[in-house]
Amino acid sequence: MLSLDEMVGLLKASGEPTRLRLLSLLAEGDLSVKDLTAILNQSQPRISRHLKLLYEAGLVDRLPEGAWVYYCLTRDQAKGDLVSASLRHIDQDDLMIRRDMERLSQIKLTQRQQATEYFQQNAERWDELRALHVPESAVESAIVEALGDKPIQRMLDLGTGTGSMLSLLADRCRFGLGVDANRSMLAIARTRLDGPHHNHLHVQQGDILDLTTLERSFDLVTVHQVLHYLDDPSAALNEAGRVLLPGGRILVADFAPHDYEFLRKDHAHRRLGFSHDVMSRWMEQAGFAVVSATDLAETRRIDEMSDTPLTVTIWVAEKRMPD
Repeated sequence: MLSLDEMVGLLKASGEPTRLRLLSLLAEGDLSVKDLTAILNQSQPRISRHLKLLYEAGLVDRLPEGAWVYYCLTRDQAKGDLVSASLRHIDQDDLMIRRDMERLSQIKLTQRQQATEYFQQNAERWDELRALHVPESAVESAIVEALGDKPIQRMLDLGTGTGSMLSLLADRCRFGLGVDANRSMLAIARTRLDGPHHNHLHVQQGDILDLTTLERSFDLVTVHQVLHYLDDPSAALNEAGRVLLPGGRILVADFAPHDYEFLRKDHAHRRLGFSHDVMSRWMEQAGFAVVSATDLAETRRIDEMSDTPLTVTIWVAEKRMPD
């Protein structure tokens, strides 16, 4: 609930044409200052001033990303409900609103085209990586099965990449956040998650080994094909444990031990898979108890110099309750 003074402050902050237009646009998804400047055809300082007022009022959140800043509607439920209620009463056929949405559609179309070009330019690399293990569809099905039917309130995806885990579990969670250091990947993730059914999903740039800006508020953390890129994978598990609520779950999908050295040389893998013993020890140290582990083995030989099948393992663990 909001106090009377809080309500008056929020209404004052939003009760201005440009700021209402900004809120209406951000209801469609995360947008950068550059995007909003182009859509509203106003100067960057003016747009930034309006965004600053909305941010100070707690109506929007800032998502810094290098030299850029993205904005999204507030994640505070009470304030978010107020914004949603206000926007529902705006005539979507209003000339200015309709023009804003047309410009937004054009910007999103351009971003989708850029994402397509990126994948086309890197198609050979992506195809090679996908061919290394069992089909991704099988991995995704196993992930959904491993999580079961337990409701997901707040999901955090570490090393989100193109947002595949957020997309996979979109219908299962009330709120989802993906964190990644790579801006190119985040741009693709935003395009992938564009649409009315994904308004509860967000991505932001960040270091998965330093999640100090995030509160302990998540009940699920996913780490999909990320740990093998890290020098110290256990550090990521420790950070996941710090932001998970007691009783919350972590799901890790990664390779079992293998001897494919070309993955280290050609694909920047720092670790050649993880055994059940190693993962269990790291989980224990991070405050988790492993509840399941599923191996998905590829039967084909990937490298003629090796007889080891490349196996994807899915671990699910729970954050221990405090004593």
